[in-house]
Amino acid sequence: MPDKTMPGPIKESCDFREAVCIHTKKIFDSCRDKDCIEDLRFYPCLYCQDILNRATSVKGGKAELLYTYINVEPVSFNRGFYTVDTRYFYRVTLNAYCTSPRPVEVEGLCVFDKRVILFGSEGNAHIFSSHTRIDGLDRQQLEQSNMPIAVVEAVDPIVLDAKIVERCQDRCCDCDICEIPSCVCQCFNSDLTMGEDDRRVFVTLGQFSIVRLERDSQLLVPVFDYCLPDKECSCGCGCCPSEDPCELFKSINFPVSEFFPPNTVGGPRDYEDARTCCGRKN
Repeated sequence: MPDKTMPGPIKESCDFREAVCIHTKKIFDSCRDKDCIEDLRFYPCLYCQDILNRATSVKGGKAELLYTYINVEPVSFNRGFYTVDTRYFYRVTLNAYCTSPRPVEVEGLCVFDKRVILFGSEGNAHIFSSHTRIDGLDRQQLEQSNMPIAVVEAVDPIVLDAKIVERCQDRCCDCDICEIPSCVCQCFNSDLTMGEDDRRVFVTLGQFSIVRLERDSQLLVPVFDYCLPDKECSCGCGCCPSEDPCELFKSINFPVSEFFPPNTVGGPRDYEDARTCCGRKN
């Protein structure tokens, strides 16, 4: 493909149809991590705390990522770079062993904080956009700051270890969380306890994640053609009558221009012409 700075048809190319300008999100920087998160505080449900007080040991079960809070702030000493602070909320299910050899499942919350620094470029323009409001008039929405958008992709973590620790033993990062989002609290069957009892549980998780910074951008991209499905829709119930009108309908080309904007004004109108010919034009 030759160098090109303007959209339009591409000459001397057997693969690309044209070059078009699209509005999309461009990834400026990204990173991936494989975190081994040791000694995360386990905040059990109220009905599970008594079981943990009587348990002799706990073993790993399963963990589910419920919610991720993301905050982006510019780095003052390095222009174009931003800190991405992420807080992960996990629902962790452990197996507690009491007097019976059969374990009892206990459920609780674990929280993990992570910070990365990525390049997100700079943008000083104010962004306006119009959105349709069902319950009111259309209005333009003003974004207060032209900040890059942080996106975090993560899979459910792996429970690597779990242990019971007496409260008298000092632990690093053994602090209570200040606030839990309501959407996270609703994922549990009962209220959570901050573990004021003498015994506490700490969990080690393995987390895979990808973090990236994006910005709205206009990009010039090559186009092969419209993405038109090849598969035809089937009735599947024999409800389509096998009469001559259906045979005529099968001979009509699919109206691509009705679904996608045409590249030029005018051109063939097989679909409209066919409707007129059959006397069905509205």
